Amino acid sequence: MGMIANAEDQDQRVITGQVQIMTAAAPPPPPVIARMEEMGFQVTHVYGLTETYGPSVVSAWQEEWNELSPTDQALKKGRQGVNYPGLEGLMVADSETLKEVPSDGQTLGEVFMKGNLVMKGYFKNPEATQEAFRGGWFHSGDLGVRHPDGYIELKDRAKDIIISGGENISSVEIENTLYRHSDILEAAVVARPDEQWGETPCAFVTLKPGSSISEGELILFCREQLAGFKVPKSIIFQELPKTSTGKIRKNILREQASRILESN
Repeated sequence: MGMIANAEDQDQRVITGQVQIMTAAAPPPPPVIARMEEMGFQVTHVYGLTETYGPSVVSAWQEEWNELSPTDQALKKGRQGVNYPGLEGLMVADSETLKEVPSDGQTLGEVFMKGNLVMKGYFKNPEATQEAFRGGWFHSGDLGVRHPDGYIELKDRAKDIIISGGENISSVEIENTLYRHSDILEAAVVARPDEQWGETPCAFVTLKPGSSISEGELILFCREQLAGFKVPKSIIFQELPKTSTGKIRKNILREQASRILESN
């Protein structure tokens, strides 16, 4: 989607009619969804894990949302959504107590699932199976919120959440902010060790061809849209390392961010 949305003018083609496209994996940034919709693609966002069949949650479209602005429609489509009929249960709750969080779109919790789309267990690994199903629900390891309309929205993997001075910071929220800048092609945010705050956000970005922006200018852009403690303290311009399926390898970026502290 990013490649299509950011294709050079000479590589673009006119789309007649409308192309239906389903996307999953890393949450697609709303600006990318908005650009795809402008180009004639109708995007359906789904979510799941290998352990939950795959697409067990869908961002089902509501007709009344057709009246929203393109930007607000993209924000709706950027949420993971509601459970498929085959998934019996979907909730966002405290990881330890399994008490559901309020449906306020703000309170962070872990995403839990149960039902026929969820695996029976890990092959020949009863200990891992027992841990994954503590309390009778499958623990996804993904952190998110539930909105008042019942739709869930992922905020981060539990291992990717940034804890700075006791505050939880969603790397996805910062990434989505960076994607709003017209010069950004790709962005990834990880925790960088910090002697004072424990961790601070560190952003890695790839610029669009021909674009030029300084670290200071991009930090200022983030400061205009984010709370101060969420603003990246460092921004590194480079190509982002990816797996063979195109997912950004944040483990490598975390190692790079740690080396930045050591070098300083």
